[in-house]
Amino acid sequence: MKSPGETVTDVVFSSNGYRLAGTLHLPAVDHPPIVFGSHGLLGARNSPKQQGMAKHCMQGNRAFFRFDHRGCGDSAGDESDAADFSGRCSDLKNAITFILKQHDFSDKVGLFGSSLGGSVCLSVAAEMPVQAIVTCSAPISTGTLRHADDRADIPGVPPGIRQNPAFYFDLTHNLSSIRHILVIHGDADTVVPVSHARDIYERVGNPRKLIIQKQGDHPMSHPFHQQCFYKEADDWYRRYFL
Repeated sequence: MKSPGETVTDVVFSSNGYRLAGTLHLPAVDHPPIVFGSHGLLGARNSPKQQGMAKHCMQGNRAFFRFDHRGCGDSAGDESDAADFSGRCSDLKNAITFILKQHDFSDKVGLFGSSLGGSVCLSVAAEMPVQAIVTCSAPISTGTLRHADDRADIPGVPPGIRQNPAFYFDLTHNLSSIRHILVIHGDADTVVPVSHARDIYERVGNPRKLIIQKQGDHPMSHPFHQQCFYKEADDWYRRYFL
């Protein structure tokens, strides 16, 4: 339920010629900080984590922008577009540029990404100044998701995407400039091994925090894990948006 003065507005914007759909959540305060959300590979802006983060940001007087990457949800494109990691990074950068011109925000910008969206946030944060980042179940690279020396063995990834060279990335050597990051991952994740979270944590700078959820799976299906996740994320954004 919205508080008086809060607004939720659907918007469209362009990213490299693609028409993308998004939703802007604005709290009833002047000059709010804003968090930008990036969803997972086969997700959309209406995924539970994106909607949940929007709700918690509004409660903390932070704006939140969630959008559908190219080839996903209500945005233009097809599966091959959705598989383009570099294109998804462009989508997030274009979303930030577009939305910051639409309202009088503060100078505090944050990122939130789950699964592949977390990787997108890491890549963009290495190029653009942000004050706080939260990632959940994010891979540091796609090549190491294979359980064998065969691209056909990446769990949860359709064949058309597995076979697309644009899907593959490696952020191993791109993270040293990133600060103010909270990394969350479940130790029972069968899609993205928890070793990815530890690798990310070792490569980013301080301040940083790593939370490993015991028996946590990739979608974070346990309600207790969800509650802890939103509390930790809320505390993290509040700390670095002051």
